[in-house]
Parts: sequence; C-alpha cells; structure tokens
Amino acid sequence: MLQVDIAANKRDDCGKGAARSLRRAGRTPAVLYGPKINPQALSLDTHSFTKALFSIHRRNSVINLEVADEQGKVVHHVITREIQTDPIADNVLHADFYVISLDEPLVFQVPLRYRGKAKGVDMGGELVISLEKVALKGKALDIPDEIVIDVSPLGPNSQRTCGELPLPAGVELVAGADKVCVAVVGGTE
Repeated sequence: MLQVDIAANKRDDCGKGAARSLRRAGRTPAVLYGPKINPQALSLDTHSFTKALFSIHRRNSVINLEVADEQGKVVHHVITREIQTDPIADNVLHADFYVISLDEPLVFQVPLRYRGKAKGVDMGGELVISLEKVALKGKALDIPDEIVIDVSPLGPNSQRTCGELPLPAGVELVAGADKVCVAVVGGTE
C-alpha cells in the first residue's frame, strides 16, 4: 500500500472564524481522531497537502502524519475519512484523519484491473465485467493498490470468480468468493 508523509501543526483555536482565518493564511484546518486518541484540531499547509492528495488520488494509502506541538513531534499512521472541498473553487476546506494500527487487520476496497483480450471474445463471445472492486481484509501495508486480472485465458462461456483472485500473503477476501468478477458470454468453440 502507498505511504505518504504529511506535516501538521496542532492548533488551539476552533470554530468557523478560526477556520476562515487559517484558510486565508494558506492553511487547511483538520481533525485527528481514533479509538485510542482524543480528538485533536490540526492545521496543514494547503499547498503541500493538496499536492500530497493528488499523489494518492482515489487510492488506498497510509499517511504518516507528523504532528508538531509545544512538546515536540509525534508521527501517527492515519487514513483519510473525509476531505471537504469547495464545490466551486475546488479548494480543500477541511480534512478528517483516522488513526490506525499497522498491526491490526482492516477492511479496504481494492480496485480490480483487467488486462489482455479473452480468447472467447475472438470466438464471438462478449466480455462482461461484473465487479470493479473487492473488499479485502489484512494489515494496512499488506493490502495491494490494485489486483490485476489477466482475462486472456478465458474461453467461450467461462468466468473468473473472486475466489480465484491472486491475493498476497496475509490478505483475505471479506465475502463472496463465488461472486463472478469477469465472464465471457456466448461464442463458439
């Protein structure tokens, strides 16, 4: 899984006015929370945070969030729960970060990418893609960015199920091992 480093500062001022002042100063307000941590109000440099968001756009990633305060710096492993953006200007308005443990299994939605041309398509069949992503459970750093499925061996009236997906060690399918990912419908042998 992709890892990105982001720096943040702890902040004491909260509320709508404080958030507006931060945005005018080129900072983005954020919140850090989790099961074993009290919620903390943060501020991030808007330019570097937006750049980091573009690098992880629509991908599962673990963010190493370095939070600086009076006592020093602490690194938290987090995932983004919500990113609020301005619908007109498309600026980042607020971010929510959720603290995770790298040693505990979590569930992630992982995209499927299909590669190749199925033999059954050359024989008159039609390729039908049923799933775009699957739910996988495992430690955050063991989860793949995507799962590549080679469809070239599929003949007429054949299919690949979720149970046949190539999964890395320590990662398991959450449910639906008999669900069809991709199939070739029709065609003659």
